[in-house]
Amino acid sequence: MARVVVIGAGLGGLAAAARLAAGGHEVTVLEQAPQIGGKLGWYARDGHGFDTGPSLITLPQVFEDLFAATGDPLSTVLPLRRLDPAVAYRFADGTTTAVPGHREAIAARLDADLGPGSGAQWTALLTRAEAMWRATEQPFLRSPLAGAMTLARLARNTADLRTIAPGRTLRGLGRHHLTDPRLRMLLDRYATYSGSDPRLAPAALLTVPYAEQAFGSWYVPGGLRRLPEAVADRAVERGAVLRTEAEVAEVLVEGGRVTGVRLADGEVLRADVVVCNADATTLYRRLLPAQAPARGPRAALRRVTPSSSGFVLLLALRGRTPGLAHHTVLFPADHTAEFDALFGGRGRRGNDPKRPVADPTVYISAPDDPATRPDDDSESWFVLVNAPRHEPGSGVDWTADGRAEAYADLVLARMAARGLDVRDRVRWRVVRTPADLERETASPGGSIYGTSSNGARAAFLRPANASPVPGLFLVGGSAHPGGGLPLVTLSAEIVAGLIGPA
Repeated sequence: MARVVVIGAGLGGLAAAARLAAGGHEVTVLEQAPQIGGKLGWYARDGHGFDTGPSLITLPQVFEDLFAATGDPLSTVLPLRRLDPAVAYRFADGTTTAVPGHREAIAARLDADLGPGSGAQWTALLTRAEAMWRATEQPFLRSPLAGAMTLARLARNTADLRTIAPGRTLRGLGRHHLTDPRLRMLLDRYATYSGSDPRLAPAALLTVPYAEQAFGSWYVPGGLRRLPEAVADRAVERGAVLRTEAEVAEVLVEGGRVTGVRLADGEVLRADVVVCNADATTLYRRLLPAQAPARGPRAALRRVTPSSSGFVLLLALRGRTPGLAHHTVLFPADHTAEFDALFGGRGRRGNDPKRPVADPTVYISAPDDPATRPDDDSESWFVLVNAPRHEPGSGVDWTADGRAEAYADLVLARMAARGLDVRDRVRWRVVRTPADLERETASPGGSIYGTSSNGARAAFLRPANASPVPGLFLVGGSAHPGGGLPLVTLSAEIVAGLIGPA
């Protein structure tokens, strides 16, 4: 039995704790915040409630595997509700479509809404995506990252390598398969699932819409905050100790290997194994001593582009919106300008500074769930736009006087211009900027996903789950295999496998 300390009670840390405790290890989880969940937060006021992070679950099998491996099945603990439609889209030219929650119905809906042939083009693209999924799921998503060796495993089958198209971008693949600019815009948005630029992100990100549409989009009644709560309960049931308001100041390394952690108040917890759910940049630049044998990961982190962040409005609204989907996406006329603003420059030149997006894509999550509203004549909207990180001095300073409120007004005006004007229905609003995300989650600059997937080899530069320091492991969205609830949960499965049972 190993003494294990888990830094951070986000979903990845909690899933690792549950698996390791079920495997017989002595596990302590340390969370700096007063509550668990990390980016899966919850905000409540005057009867209104909001998930402040992810708004849907994909790949439900990943969570079923987690609960089955640690005790009672997921279905007895946490109900999931399939979303249908999965998402509604509104384009700048006034056309709309709503993607059904079942794959077999998507083509007909696209044909009806966007014109004949649209469905066939999207179906052909998803067929390519399915082949990518089959080629990468086991050797990449469910296996430890081994640098060039991981790419070599994928390259053993030349047909698989052609399918993955390692030299192509997501946008490039979309232009090859899709003629309708609206469909291309729809595909581009999936790059933002990893805080990336579709012009630079690899074509393999096509597996994201495939997973969403093949396995469904799901919601947890009562809010997605119930997912980390259920995983935390499972960890504690298996013997893990969970401590909040316990900030880790240093990972202790003696004799070249991990020996424990030191808390901000000076307390030292000895451990044989440390699992870090904090951002990898925070771990390698701040928590590990400078002399720790971590030269490779530190150099790799300097070579990658951090992911973008997000600007959020929590809107407590009077009245109901007829026909409103659980998720609605409002596209601008020129969505390429959005990526110029997020990552700096026009196209690949990178000669213009990062800046708030003047005409952003707007993502609205409005669950039809009594747990999120005080009465049936109210709504609670979580509104997100992609935003550059908080980088005062070198980039955007989201704490500058008046910036956050002015940008919130701009977002509401853009929503109104695209047919969803709720300004006269707002009871109150809460504004959350990348600076707030950085402060609350310790993610540098408020990066949602750690590093982006910009670049053909970016996925292979993502920090590995097993660090070069013996006894130190990484889970969460900034480590392999990446961001998003299912991948974060898979990172915990990989780490538990690397550590092994007691």
